[in-house]
Amino acid sequence: QVQLVESGGGLVQAGGSLRLSCTAPARLFKINNMGWFREVPGEEREFVAAISWAGVDTYFRDSVKGRFTISRDYSNNTVYLQMNNLKPEDTAVYYCTSERIDPSVWGRLTLTSFIHWGRGTQVVVFP
Repeated sequence: QVQLVESGGGLVQAGGSLRLSCTAPARLFKINNMGWFREVPGEEREFVAAISWAGVDTYFRDSVKGRFTISRDYSNNTVYLQMNNLKPEDTAVYYCTSERIDPSVWGRLTLTSFIHWGRGTQVVVFP
């Protein structure tokens, strides 16, 4: 079982920023695409952002484009999700994932396509 460890969640006022971090085992981080999903109680986990294994290509769901960025640091095997101009509808538990699947299609795949998940980090955005 791959161990992905998320951190950085918290409580923030609308318009504020948070940076989420996810650390993966080195042997997987170097070859896998990395990304983030989020889940609200009672709803299905949804794709948020992904970055290719080489760090060249990034992908976002429409509602976060222009506000969120994703990056990866090979020196510490960590992927970051920088979230700016947060909105109450961004409130969710954010989960990190690491897969070989082409990240350009992550938003169209069912969750059964993803095997490796972290435990999640809670983000709450209040008005």
